[in-house]
Amino acid sequence: MCSGHALPTIPGDNSHYVEGESRYIWLPDDQGKPWLVDLHEPVDESVLSSRNGADNAYWLFTRQNRNNRQVIVNGQINTLRNSNFRANRPTKVIVHGWRNSGTSPMNPQITEAFLNIQDCNVIVVDWSRLAGNVNYNTAAAGVPSVGQHLGNFLVWVFNNMGGNWNQLHLVGFSLGAHIVGVAGRTAGRRPGRVTGLDPAGPGWGNNNNRLSNNAGNHVEAIHTDGRIAGIMNPVGDADFYPNGGMNPQPGCAVSTCSHGRATELFAATVQRNHLVGRRCNNIWEAELTRCTGANLHMGNGIIGKRGAGLYGLLTGRSFPF
Repeated sequence: MCSGHALPTIPGDNSHYVEGESRYIWLPDDQGKPWLVDLHEPVDESVLSSRNGADNAYWLFTRQNRNNRQVIVNGQINTLRNSNFRANRPTKVIVHGWRNSGTSPMNPQITEAFLNIQDCNVIVVDWSRLAGNVNYNTAAAGVPSVGQHLGNFLVWVFNNMGGNWNQLHLVGFSLGAHIVGVAGRTAGRRPGRVTGLDPAGPGWGNNNNRLSNNAGNHVEAIHTDGRIAGIMNPVGDADFYPNGGMNPQPGCAVSTCSHGRATELFAATVQRNHLVGRRCNNIWEAELTRCTGANLHMGNGIIGKRGAGLYGLLTGRSFPF
């Protein structure tokens, strides 16, 4: 307990961290730079009163504008009607995490993967006004508001432009995974598929707002930094544990690399659909990658994907793994 509350001095070294006990943890930003987080730091209510889900920005990318975002403003119908959004296409939504933004590397990487395999609408959610330069606990406390506004935005889009809820895929990383969970429930649990990429762990183990299997028709999670920056316990219909689901992931030279690895694994599977898990009898088998049950592909962009249980698999050290 004493060591868990001591101030760690080596940036990015989480070897001291004990889930549920430690006060301090290193968490990465979108460039992999470690930031020391005090999990006992009070929520800044003044920030939450001025920065919340109403500040969400929604950026549309399609094959007609792969590299130039079109900004859709919630409630301003002309921004939607004048965009390249098409109701007859599948719609993908990508949500970043703490100290990330709409321009963080995960967003163009996953956007490109989706557009390479399918003519679709990709909406990148930028909630960086809250996720940016604020303490982790404050950003986490704002997750319900960000998710509710996102869910209401999607209802507004589909009500005004049409669209098939069964063709909607929500993807969120870290705190963004919990945001898409809230968004899915706000939208009446109608999204066809919801994917959580290493859902944030600190403060979320017993949080009712966390990602769960009631967020959509099919909910999955890819765990890569369990018991540190990410949740280890299953949260979806299907939960994947590549390389045991924990730090260090293969090819990661620093501790904080493993959390973001989930975004890279997902992008690779969208384009190649090549990583296959084997069903595990329990979490311990998943952690040891000693699973011998039925096969299920991890990740990918197949909207009608189904499957349930815990799955273990091994991957390579670098993209496409």
